Amino acid sequence: MNIVWYPGHMVKTRREITESLKMIDVVIELIDARIPISSRNPDLDGLINGKPKVVLLNKCDLCEEGATKKWITYYKKKGYGAIDIDCLSGKNMNRILPTVKDAVREKIERKIAKGIIGRPTRAMVVGIPNVGKSSFINRISSKQNAKTGDKPGVTRSRQWIKVSPEFELLDTPGILWPKFDDEKVAHHLAYTRAIKDEILDVEELAIKFVEEISLLKPEVLKTRYKIELKDEPVDTLYEIGKKRGCVIAGGEIDILRASNIIFDDYRTGKLGRITIELPEVADVGEII
Repeated sequence: MNIVWYPGHMVKTRREITESLKMIDVVIELIDARIPISSRNPDLDGLINGKPKVVLLNKCDLCEEGATKKWITYYKKKGYGAIDIDCLSGKNMNRILPTVKDAVREKIERKIAKGIIGRPTRAMVVGIPNVGKSSFINRISSKQNAKTGDKPGVTRSRQWIKVSPEFELLDTPGILWPKFDDEKVAHHLAYTRAIKDEILDVEELAIKFVEEISLLKPEVLKTRYKIELKDEPVDTLYEIGKKRGCVIAGGEIDILRASNIIFDDYRTGKLGRITIELPEVADVGEII
């Protein structure tokens, strides 16, 4: 399955990120804690040109705690501030501002030495579509400043948000990259809806998902759907469809409906806490 999704506004976003850097003290990058490799834009570090960065692993409540702790340790060893958060519940949001201040401490001290005081710290919020940037901004600012939605591509322009007299945020639209060199990265982004379902073959994607989860955490599918896994993932998908009543005329299984059920269960956490990507298998060059 060849997945390509690079709307025109993402070209504009790349340009806006570059143009905005001169106004920015620190970059806050949100990634999806379920897929910390695939949910990082590999072009980003080149775009931000060495600015201090804080990494927020969002949606941590959908992940295995042990796996998330490994990712936090990984990023801290690389010199980044790193926090596991959940924008919907507010978990660990109170740790973000102290971490940002620590990331820009040296820069602030240099400004104070030059007599520059009173200017708020300005952070640019970046990340791929549907990673939770708008929910993060609304939570940290306690206001409904940024548009939110379950579909990727809701934010289409830059937005400045004043969090406090000392801290301002610049929201940017979600940005992917023009070509996925690894098909598995594209699959993982599609699982989490960073790529719109409307452009995908959802049934084929569901077969890939069942295949991967059957190897990673087979007990999840067995427990949730009360089935035994089959040798072929498509047969497992049929079994799930039977159990969930996805039967149409002639006794056939509505595979599209079964596929949508599986993805809804995964995206809402009904399948349990699942981390698909672990730092042990990560190529350092792909992440940092």
